[in-house]
Amino acid sequence: MMSDKVIFSGIKPSGEMTLGNYLGALRRFPDYQNQGQVFLCVVDLHAITVRQDPTELRARSRKIAAWYLACGIDPSKTTLFVQSHVPAHTQLAWVLNCYTQMGELSRQTQFKDKAQKGETAVSVGLFDYPVLMAADIVLYGSTHVPVGDDQKQHVELARDVVQRFNGLYGPTLVSPEPMIPLEGARIMDLQEPTKKMSKSESGLGCVDLLDSAAEIEKKFKRAVTDTVNKVALDKANQPGITNLLNIYAACTGRSLTAVAAEFADSSYGALKEAVAAAVVAELTPVQERFNALLAAPEKLDAILAAGADRANAVANACLAKVYDRVGFIPRGDHA
Repeated sequence: MMSDKVIFSGIKPSGEMTLGNYLGALRRFPDYQNQGQVFLCVVDLHAITVRQDPTELRARSRKIAAWYLACGIDPSKTTLFVQSHVPAHTQLAWVLNCYTQMGELSRQTQFKDKAQKGETAVSVGLFDYPVLMAADIVLYGSTHVPVGDDQKQHVELARDVVQRFNGLYGPTLVSPEPMIPLEGARIMDLQEPTKKMSKSESGLGCVDLLDSAAEIEKKFKRAVTDTVNKVALDKANQPGITNLLNIYAACTGRSLTAVAAEFADSSYGALKEAVAAAVVAELTPVQERFNALLAAPEKLDAILAAGADRANAVANACLAKVYDRVGFIPRGDHA
């Protein structure tokens, strides 16, 4: 019997997907298909909070969908769609704006960081995007949202808005819970191992999912370590080594303690070589499936269209309930 759990997640089509995205999120999604209903979204509306090239945005949106499928998502089990194909996302976001306070948004990390840096060209969209994210989540009656520990704030805002709305109008929206993986959730930059690997960055510190075996080996060979000269799990003093062990553990399906014990007497060079080999072995079949999907764009678009149809049916039902609660006149159908 299917669980009552409803899982929602979205990936923004900005920058290229990285090893961190794969190990921290993408690879986990197929497992969710056996836990309940799953809605996976390419959140293209969120991408335009900063300027995007239209051609690149379309290409990256299809790439995100292809990565979902290449990692094992079954579109007959999971509703996979593009955010802008479901108008209810922006329609509900406007309603939720009216139940969200300015102070709550000004405390959101991304906006606060840019404001503290003195940036003046911060769009209203960047300030307001957490409300759109709340709408993304609650439209589908989501009970759980997979996030890294650094993204909990967004789910907490959604919960606050839901509580406020339900407090005024009675039970209407479902309050979501964050799903935070215990291990492998945060893969760090290979050149700055105290900073999360990000698809907004590039260079030797970031392993792109489409990197060749030679490129992957080069990046791990040049990964920053330390002068301790002993392989050990010590995030405070050996963040680079700890990150490499974390990556190896995630790729091989072994525990961090077992991996640390395996390499306890190894050189840093041997560790880097082993991690690179494990990453190549993990990514090669995924890359092959991804390339096959992009080579058949009509099939990919058909999957997204079918997903949008299913998503619209669920989202519109939620939106209609919200519109009724706040007192909007329902639209009549006339022949």
